[in-house]
Amino acid sequence: MPDKLPPGTLYFPPTPPYICPMRHTSPSPTFVERLRRAGLRPTRQRIALARLLFDGADRHVTAEQLHGEAVAASIRVSLATVYNTLHQFTAAGLMREVVVEPGRSYFDTNINDHHHFFCESSGHLQDIPGDLVRVGELPKPPAGAEIRRVDVIIRIRPESPAGG
Repeated sequence: MPDKLPPGTLYFPPTPPYICPMRHTSPSPTFVERLRRAGLRPTRQRIALARLLFDGADRHVTAEQLHGEAVAASIRVSLATVYNTLHQFTAAGLMREVVVEPGRSYFDTNINDHHHFFCESSGHLQDIPGDLVRVGELPKPPAGAEIRRVDVIIRIRPESPAGG
């Protein structure tokens, strides 16, 4: 809002708050092309969520965390749409879902071979490079199935004080 307006003057901001800012940003060709290569139609919501997820370092997010980031960035999207989009990105190979316990999943933007430390007290998930974990003999898969990947989640907690 301009600093000085005569009393009683109506001011209309350049982008009215009821108009979703996503309409006014030109999508990055990188995100559009990345979605298309994955076989996904680059909708405004997918592009906006992809920008939040992939514009920076690899990360682990819950659907609720991503929804909160979207709301903070004035992206109008429902929590159900965030869940659906995360599952679509996962099915398309853009992300991995890490289930740490029943009903609790993180979505990982790092799709390279790696494993995780999961801190049970804080909920923090941390990558472990794949070559640092060695898995011995695996059981033979059931008839008609093949092993696609092995995910290791090492559960940790803060150390107890000595003597306590």
